[in-house]
Amino acid sequence: METADALQSVSHMGPLSLIPTLLVLVIAVWIKRPIEALLAGAIMGVIMLNGTATVGAFADMAVRTLQDDDLAWIILVCGGMGSLIGLFIRTGSLHAFMERVTRRVTTRFGALLATWLMGIALFVDDYLNSITVGAAMRKITDKFKISREMLAYVIDSTAAPVSVIIPISTWAVFFGTILVDVGMAEEGHGIMAYISGIPYMLYPWIAVLMVPLVASGKIPLLGPMKAAELRAAGGQSIPPGAEHIHKAHLAIQERKGVNRKISLFVLPLLTLVGLTLYFDLEFLRATIATLGLTALAVLVFKILDLHDTFDTVIEGFKTMIEPLAIIFAAYMLKDVNGSLGLTTYILELTQPFMTAQTLPFIVFGVMGLIAFATGSSWGMFVIALPIIAELAIATDANIPLIIGATLSASTFGSHACLYADATVLTAQSCGCTSIQHALTQLPYAFLAALLSLIGFAFLA
Repeated sequence: METADALQSVSHMGPLSLIPTLLVLVIAVWIKRPIEALLAGAIMGVIMLNGTATVGAFADMAVRTLQDDDLAWIILVCGGMGSLIGLFIRTGSLHAFMERVTRRVTTRFGALLATWLMGIALFVDDYLNSITVGAAMRKITDKFKISREMLAYVIDSTAAPVSVIIPISTWAVFFGTILVDVGMAEEGHGIMAYISGIPYMLYPWIAVLMVPLVASGKIPLLGPMKAAELRAAGGQSIPPGAEHIHKAHLAIQERKGVNRKISLFVLPLLTLVGLTLYFDLEFLRATIATLGLTALAVLVFKILDLHDTFDTVIEGFKTMIEPLAIIFAAYMLKDVNGSLGLTTYILELTQPFMTAQTLPFIVFGVMGLIAFATGSSWGMFVIALPIIAELAIATDANIPLIIGATLSASTFGSHACLYADATVLTAQSCGCTSIQHALTQLPYAFLAALLSLIGFAFLA
């Protein structure tokens, strides 16, 4: 079979390829810090691959990782968004928005529902959602004694999941292109193929719809989230160990005597969404253009002077240094896992069990587990989708259902992984560590994953 030949043609180290990722998971949970765990896993992988030449190989890998186009995109987008948020804070426009929302929101549930709805509205990119909504809502949710972990859960559940099920997003463009490349869609019909899978994207649908149920108490507080909410009810919304993130948020302060304008918050966000659509969902171009236009407006209307404006842009970029360092370390682990053949090895193990009936269930279960363990919700699927496509065609499986299972697996990885980029950025914007956010969110993510598994078993 061609698929088996393709799998065998890619080398891997068998069960040993699991070691770096397992090491990362163990250390991350143990010390509750991701960057040391990721570096330990990457170093372990480099030792396994290079032996005594480890130092040189690690240096080469670090340089190679910095040259990665996707990582460069993330650095520029996140830095630009950090600068934009900095301008919102310094000009008082963020405070004006919070005052307007506070007048309309009068209950705890209302605050969480407003957060959920704002996340849905910013659907074009999950980074826009993760970074902006946290900055806009954290003081409002503090007022109602909501933990930063709960805020992060609500935002993260409307970041990647919403961007996946609304096809006018960077996710749809990325995966639509891959679907054409692997033969699951005809040339020029990638987005249509993607849309055909949306009804079967069970995990993102469930994750999004669970949020109001959790916020209203219909789904009870579980595990670490219950402890976080009890702490917040006592007046401590910011978790212990996240003080350094809170301090970073305070690095930029509103200028004294500034005339607060809510339009300077709302219009740039609308511009960002509009420009993302105008640039064919090229979010980096939209971010750069929106930041430039906002800075220009600040100068033209003499809200800040030239030095203050650019100092704020730089300070805003600096607030993203820690999450970007974690994402850089995650990309080094991704490089190591690629060299070890982790994804290929796991697919090779499960390939004999794949039939038209079992393929959706196995694709979601196995690929979701890999995405969760590695933190690679996009890059891993560049390797896996050609193999999944061959299996789907060979077994005459339901293609839209397979697409739905694949995107569900990718969304689960982005949503649940302890060190995925969305997890890290959401935690940073909300004011908790990525491990605090991930561990409190996991029970709900696993519940959504279990329901999705049951759904794929029935649909198949």
